[in-house]
Amino acid sequence: MRYRQLGQSSLTVSEIALGSWLTYGDALDDKASADCVHAALDVGINLFDTANVYGMGAGERALAAALHGIDRSSYVLATKVYFPMGRGQLGLSANQIRQQCDASLSRLSTDYIDLYQCHRYDSVTPLAETMQALTEVVAQGKVRYVGFSEWTPQQISEALELAGGVAFVSSQPQYSMLWRVPEKEVFGLCEANGIGQLAYSPLAQGVLTGKYSTATGPAGDSRGANPWHVKQMSGYLRPEVLAAVARLEPVAAQAGLTLSQLALAWVLRERSVSAALVGATKPAQLAENAKASGIELGDDTLTAIDEALGDVVRF
Repeated sequence: MRYRQLGQSSLTVSEIALGSWLTYGDALDDKASADCVHAALDVGINLFDTANVYGMGAGERALAAALHGIDRSSYVLATKVYFPMGRGQLGLSANQIRQQCDASLSRLSTDYIDLYQCHRYDSVTPLAETMQALTEVVAQGKVRYVGFSEWTPQQISEALELAGGVAFVSSQPQYSMLWRVPEKEVFGLCEANGIGQLAYSPLAQGVLTGKYSTATGPAGDSRGANPWHVKQMSGYLRPEVLAAVARLEPVAAQAGLTLSQLALAWVLRERSVSAALVGATKPAQLAENAKASGIELGDDTLTAIDEALGDVVRF
């Protein structure tokens, strides 16, 4: 496993990190969750990302249980705030950040959160109020660094223009071979201001593993077999997208990689990306994905990827 600095912070994170949306505290029981977290540690993963809203707190509790007894200084713990946790508990107001930060600390069984992220932008609360509240939790030692997820270039710029408070060190955008939208503006703006990228959905919700096929349909235990998940994944399950992904198979084989490893190595080729966040329901998935760290794709491979995907890529 190789490691990269997260933006302008002092945090060094593994190139492959473990996310927990729809898995720990949700689809998996405590033992299966712990097995995956321990497998992640075994392959050198040190960044664990969750959110208060995952399983309505269950995701944080499951992660805490899995990490119990592990040296706290040996891993980086990231969580998020914004989405509703109950009636009136929504957004990034000062009161909400204070309450939700304390609640996350309790569920995570820790004295501090390494990275506290604004899960989305709050268009109702004044940005200055949000930034002041984030500055306070950092000053209190509850949080080491702060970041954001899925903010627009304009929203990022507005935060950068506010002087005197805590500075963002991370951005968490959706980013994969199929979804390259952040390349247009977000990456350059963030790089110029010491903000690293934690790429979520680098495998396009599993589509870039090759497990979805127009011929066979989704496996019974996959996200694509669940009606709610299908709705979330609809853009990736179109026949033309699945056909394009199938064309990547020989490209991966030529490079001596699995399709997942090819997709993750492609994300990590971007110097702005500090880590690619993967999900896992089985330890073997982590063993496979971890091998993408340190792989450098040649120009011929990168060209072959673009030719295989053609016009299904979103820029």
